[in-house]
Amino acid sequence: MTLTRSLKVFATLLVISLAVVTARANPNDFTVRSATGTNSFKLSEAKGKLVALHFLLKTECPYCIRHTHDYVKKSADDSRVVHVFLKPDTDAEIKSWATKLGEGSLNVIIYRDPGAALAKAYGIPDGYKFHGQSVHYPALVLLDANGKEVFRYVGKSNADRLSYEKFAAKLEHLTKPSSR
Repeated sequence: MTLTRSLKVFATLLVISLAVVTARANPNDFTVRSATGTNSFKLSEAKGKLVALHFLLKTECPYCIRHTHDYVKKSADDSRVVHVFLKPDTDAEIKSWATKLGEGSLNVIIYRDPGAALAKAYGIPDGYKFHGQSVHYPALVLLDANGKEVFRYVGKSNADRLSYEKFAAKLEHLTKPSSR
């Protein structure tokens, strides 16, 4: 095969790969119910705000506790973003887990993602082996004011999370007015 033909084949495969990636559409709307209170979160009711979906691991995960605690504490004064913390556990498991968040844990809303259905809808990969189970990888998906995905971070392990500081830097970059 000639170099020109090889480049054409590569370019065609690249276009097909990009088309497959962009064809995966995230949900236009969804509703999740709080496992730690009576609240529900509906994406369409958050129009005009940025929404950060935090896909936490199933089961006991100290990194999830630290991640959630860190984001809740450090984002308290930033009204631009609604942080939605999601776990695929049962209500009872989530309530028990949430008590480990420390001071103010009763004020943290943890939403239930039964069967990780929302994680699957957002294409968060699963198959991560953790505590004898196969679970989806930890991830953060940032949605713009219209509910469209503008950024995602998928960890490679339970310890691989986007720090709040890196999230804040990315947020500043995404929200800064473009220079014309």
